[in-house]
Amino acid sequence: MGETSKEGETSKVMDSVHSTVFKESETLEGKCQKIQGYDFNKGVNYSQLLKSMVSTGFQASNLGDAIEVVNEMIGWRLSDEALVEGCSEEERDMKFRESTKCKIFLGFTSNLISSGVRDTVRYLVQHRMVEVVVTTAGGIEEDLIKCLAHTYKGDFNLDGAHLRSKGLNRIGNLLVPNDNYCKFEDWIIPIFDQMLEEQKTEKLLWTPSKVIACLGKEINDESSYLYWAYKNGIPVFCPGLTDGSLGDMLYFHSFRNPGLVIDIVQDIRAMNGEAVHANHRKTGMIILGGGLPKHHICNANMMRNGADYAVFINTAQEFDGSDSGAQPDEAVSWGKLRGSAKTVKVHCDATIAFPLLVAETFAQKCI
Repeated sequence: MGETSKEGETSKVMDSVHSTVFKESETLEGKCQKIQGYDFNKGVNYSQLLKSMVSTGFQASNLGDAIEVVNEMIGWRLSDEALVEGCSEEERDMKFRESTKCKIFLGFTSNLISSGVRDTVRYLVQHRMVEVVVTTAGGIEEDLIKCLAHTYKGDFNLDGAHLRSKGLNRIGNLLVPNDNYCKFEDWIIPIFDQMLEEQKTEKLLWTPSKVIACLGKEINDESSYLYWAYKNGIPVFCPGLTDGSLGDMLYFHSFRNPGLVIDIVQDIRAMNGEAVHANHRKTGMIILGGGLPKHHICNANMMRNGADYAVFINTAQEFDGSDSGAQPDEAVSWGKLRGSAKTVKVHCDATIAFPLLVAETFAQKCI
């Protein structure tokens, strides 16, 4: 084979390689957002910094998307929708339509109330920015205990046996003295006694949400989100009420003064009713963490063929089939979210993401 022929073959090969490496692209101009971060040459403007998240990429963009979804939740009014044939006279009234907002469900796990996110939750409940709350037993008791004694910053690597010998309980890098639970027992047992008395004399049927409202009333402390939930008539649901220190207290109380009954069936009717009776309103879910609060809110919204908005903030992954790790689209398959729903999952510690989200959404509406 001559040199010219070899050169020709090499040229063909290189042309093929070149076209493979430098494959022509479809244009994204005008179709996708350009990636661009915050320019600190313009000074420090935290609102603009948060607005820049959406174009930063990775989980910053997911946080930016979550901010946009929550702002859409907050801003939605029935007047944004076209009149439906056969709707009631009330639904036709423009003032009614302009005042009818999205119904927002807030769910969170107990560790977030152990953390400083408790104060963010309290802010939302205090200002009636959410209408339904779902949490775990720890999300109830930790709020109340913090009114009686403090939680402290420790370290993730403190030795468990040493802490046990000192009567200190560790939650991640937080420390809760065991004395806090002793104070909690002293405070709550007389309330259980009174509940039992009302059950006997007034035939009062206690439910977890009624118990929680009673505790919010009795704590009478403005730092408590349960106090504000009681004061503002916002229901707090906790189907796992006995799974924590509250359960310990109910256990001990059942021996010293037996007979208190807490009916969970009435609460599942009430919780599902919050979604079912939203009627013409849209519903939105903001869920921090996973497990019970996440599923309880999603399942209630299944009763109305799914919520219209959802923001999930957690670090769980979906490869093990957990509900906590599930992406929003899995909830669509169950009818817990509508196919048309605006959704985003932020893979981030909620103690980082949630205060930032609130700063650029709910808090802006109060300024």
